Amino acid sequence: MHMACQNKVDAPLEAWATAIPDREKFSPLAACWYSELGGLNKFVHTWVYKDLNERARVREEARTSGGAWPPQAGVRPIRQDNKRLVPAAFSPVR
Repeated sequence: MHMACQNKVDAPLEAWATAIPDREKFSPLAACWYSELGGLNKFVHTWVYKDLNERARVREEARTSGGAWPPQAGVRPIRQDNKRLVPAAFSPVR
């Protein structure tokens, strides 16, 4: 997510901090960070799935489970990008 100004990164971080434990019941969070240098106002999260079918199933289950996913922070992204990445042969995620 690209936020309109840097201080708006705080709201998603707070919302995610409380929501992550319940969301990880569906799949593990591999990484989550935001930028302070370079391209500012970016919030990035990386999840691990066996394949695209599992990704679709997990995302739907998390969304409809009655939990608060995705967390609502009152800040809307200006732009959102999705990427599907395949781990390298040496990756512990394999």
